[in-house]
Amino acid sequence: MGGGYGGAGGGYANPLARAAAMQNAASNPYYAANPAPSQTPPVGSGLLDGFDTANFVKGALIGAAGAYLLTNENAQKTIFKMIAKATTLFQAGIEEMKERYEDAKAEIEEENG
Repeated sequence: MGGGYGGAGGGYANPLARAAAMQNAASNPYYAANPAPSQTPPVGSGLLDGFDTANFVKGALIGAAGAYLLTNENAQKTIFKMIAKATTLFQAGIEEMKERYEDAKAEIEEENG
């Protein structure tokens, strides 16, 4: 009945041939004699594990504020008025700094000259 060392029908007639075939199979990475166990994720590695509620709330609030500002015309006008006022104050501050610089420069020239 099929004779040989491998069992019925598909065995090896020679134990050396069987050993050589097993060695070839062991060195072949595509041979699935011992398939890897199925890769199951560890317990507790679901989609929401590590969910940071504080960061979610911050992001939701920032997103809501952005949506409000992008869609509310009155809010946009108010923000642009604030930016214009801040720019005017900044420019006035720069002019004041220039005047102070010129005054200090004149005092130094008066002392040296």
